[in-house]
Amino acid sequence: MSNLRTCVTPQQHFIYGVHKPAYTVGNLRKGKKIESLGTVAGQSGLDNSPNFPDGPVSVGQADWIFEIPNPFPFRGTTFIDQEWADTCAADYDRIGLPRKEPVSLTSTLQQSGISSSLFGQLPAALLLALATCSTDPHDLVRLAELSCAIEKDASGTVVGLAYRQKKNGRIRPVLYDHALFEAVANNPCLPDNYKKIMVLRPGAQGGSEIVGEWSDGGKTHIFEYLRRNSYIAGGHYAANMADDSVRYAISELSAHDMQGLRHLYYQRIYVRLAAQLGLELPAEQRALTPEELESVRQRIQQALDSPDYQEQPAVATLWGWNFGFDYAPSGYRLHASHQQIHQQYAMIPETVAVCADEGGHSRGEIPAFGCGDMVAEVIRSYREQQGTDFFTDYLACIRNNRRMDGRSELEQSLVVWENEQALLFVPKAQTSQWELQLLALRNDEGNEVGNIVEADAATRASLDRGILLAQKCLAGLGARMVTTIEYPKRIGKKGEAGQRLLYAFLPRLPESPGAFSEAQLRFINGHYPEDFAAVCRRQLAVLKEE
Repeated sequence: MSNLRTCVTPQQHFIYGVHKPAYTVGNLRKGKKIESLGTVAGQSGLDNSPNFPDGPVSVGQADWIFEIPNPFPFRGTTFIDQEWADTCAADYDRIGLPRKEPVSLTSTLQQSGISSSLFGQLPAALLLALATCSTDPHDLVRLAELSCAIEKDASGTVVGLAYRQKKNGRIRPVLYDHALFEAVANNPCLPDNYKKIMVLRPGAQGGSEIVGEWSDGGKTHIFEYLRRNSYIAGGHYAANMADDSVRYAISELSAHDMQGLRHLYYQRIYVRLAAQLGLELPAEQRALTPEELESVRQRIQQALDSPDYQEQPAVATLWGWNFGFDYAPSGYRLHASHQQIHQQYAMIPETVAVCADEGGHSRGEIPAFGCGDMVAEVIRSYREQQGTDFFTDYLACIRNNRRMDGRSELEQSLVVWENEQALLFVPKAQTSQWELQLLALRNDEGNEVGNIVEADAATRASLDRGILLAQKCLAGLGARMVTTIEYPKRIGKKGEAGQRLLYAFLPRLPESPGAFSEAQLRFINGHYPEDFAAVCRRQLAVLKEE
């Protein structure tokens, strides 16, 4: 048996464990504290005597627990409770979240004959709860004006924010309550004119330079911002929907939007690589056309494949998207997003200088971290121990999948959507209860795709469509916060052979906050992955009908 903890096998079938617990517990309690709990249906009394048994406790047959090692050992292990999963298998409607109920304090006050001046007297925790939960624009306008200094013209139309200059010379908006400001500005029900002046208009969120733009004949408009002083060194970029293309919900996100968001990502990486390789680029101060973009990619690939190529550092891409926003009334921020629909990206170097003393003098180098490198390590270990290719076996395991409960009459497939270039599927071991993954297959030349430089135009279009479909599926089920990350192969000849480009979609669900189990990489799930795949396919069918 392999020392590598993974559910992928050279036999091209997933493996997993099953706990069938039966045990006896010695009773070390001395006394009893029998008390009334209340009544059943207002009649017969109910007490807590079952909580104080006499003698040892025997558990003859507890629920089965399935233990599924993640295909990638660094992502831990998933545990599925059979009773919960069987309940979902019998009723797919259990897999989903209810729609948000309408909330309006303004209406409640009007119905009660109470002045709306009460807004200004509410405690901060109640204001924050209302800012995240209200569906009434009147509520949100009042909250916006409580959170910051808003300027209006003579007709009462909002025109901007009041700003002040700090001691360090920086100009910042006048905020009365920063958390309330963020919560209101991220509520989809806030009127667009307030969204624009608070966060969407270029400059509203600071002085980040706009270094890219995508506009599609009025169908969409996107700005690319440079985040200078970022925790990601060397250039961190954000592609944000412009203030004349407001998108706060996945239902508002179009294929044109997705194409533009991703085009800016591809363009930035290709332009930087081309410059690094000394390749000539089209004229600056404009966006590359899709045809120019593909031409630049091809020339980069040719340069990397050339026998004369002087090996450059093996850079990697970093790409991600936090969709959704929420604050708990206690002030805990529940998701990281200043704008609902945006993407962030950067390039990661191969190495970083080691700082060995207080003077910051370099004493060699260490590898710079990229999450795709952990996938490369798995591939190498798998090849050494099994003698086969990891992704070949992983794909075969997905194709050959069988249910863990052995019920052949129910859904067997993990696949949600696929075409020749990409595969959207439910991982056998989900690290989020609703996790989806998107895997690049082969490009038009039949070559494996491990990063966006190896992805030709058809593959990029398929990946963009897969990302959009995944988000639409999850939103259709009620997901309101989703983190999406890319696991890429290093660019160049040092990239790990056989590594495929992979995306993971990780929804945050209301009753899965992440606690000690998840901190140990133990992920608890309440449904079989095959049933979740079936529910997602049903969502795609609804999208086609629409």
